[in-house]
Amino acid sequence: MEAIRKQATKLREQVAKQQQAVLKHFVGGSDNIASDETELQQHQKLEKLYISTRAAKHFQRDIVRGVEGYITTGSKQVDIGTKLSEDSRKYGDENTCTSGNTLSRVALSYSRARAQIEKERDNLLKLLGTQITEPLRAMVVGSPLEEARHLAQRYDRVRQEAESQAIDVARCQARVRETNVNSDNILKLEAAETKLHELKSNMATLGKEAAAAMAAVEGQQQRLTLQRLITMVEAERTYHQNVLQILNQLELEMLFERQYSEASPFPAAANMTPPSPPACSETEGLFASHTYDGSTDGMGYFLGEVIHPYQAEADGELALTIGDYVVVRKVTDNGWAEGESKGKAGWFPFKFIERRERVLASKVAEVF
Repeated sequence: MEAIRKQATKLREQVAKQQQAVLKHFVGGSDNIASDETELQQHQKLEKLYISTRAAKHFQRDIVRGVEGYITTGSKQVDIGTKLSEDSRKYGDENTCTSGNTLSRVALSYSRARAQIEKERDNLLKLLGTQITEPLRAMVVGSPLEEARHLAQRYDRVRQEAESQAIDVARCQARVRETNVNSDNILKLEAAETKLHELKSNMATLGKEAAAAMAAVEGQQQRLTLQRLITMVEAERTYHQNVLQILNQLELEMLFERQYSEASPFPAAANMTPPSPPACSETEGLFASHTYDGSTDGMGYFLGEVIHPYQAEADGELALTIGDYVVVRKVTDNGWAEGESKGKAGWFPFKFIERRERVLASKVAEVF
């Protein structure tokens, strides 16, 4: 279809040039030729704009179809991932083992991480639908593009009429020359020339309007499509960054469980009675705002960052250095916690650390 259209355009241009030669032969003026050359340039500009806007429209439609397919597939993946998360949670809640609860805790950790990942995926799919497909679809079927194309089509029809009328004028001029003075032929020539002038005037007006409308649509297509593509890339980048953080945290938890299950127990730390909290008024003043809710997320541990140094004063206590990470296994009501850092385990004041929800897996080496 595109090849036929190009061939038709080429034929029309050849006919226009032939008409210019005929008009020059019969009329002998230069104004008409200049006018026809200007009109030909206008016509060529409209042809380029028409092709450009049509290609952009097809590209936008391809993006919409691709994103819609991605959303459909992604929705199915969300359903599958949600089911996997629920199965993992069910196993972690309902199953234990005589050799320990490591797998149950890992299953719960995986369940929570998978649920977070599917939530991030669902948010991405919603964003793609509202900020990518809807604006582009509105542009594809919107009135500005259709109105601009309608103007271009009207211009094309008037141009064809003007070409036919120019041929009629040339024929009338030939008859006047052959019959010398003939009132009927002269009247026909005047009428034909008047109609040709009106058609050229309408054609020039429509050409300017159509070119302006098509140029505006082309610019809007370029800007909107580029903006939506950038938005799509940024949304996917944010999604993958969030998922990476979730996976890093999950990896940290799983590595800890493996290390904990494989490592030798620490009987002194595990069986000792927690010492009394230190009676340091300065320490209590510094960290009085840090409260403990008595929960370890049902996992029996969490990761904390040391915010105040602590020097071990007795066997079974754990020395702390600011910036270190501690895996907290147990927190008591009197403000002491038991955990592990850098391969050592022991008790320490709970107020000397702050809980961290997300930590890169590269920090695992600092813990064990």
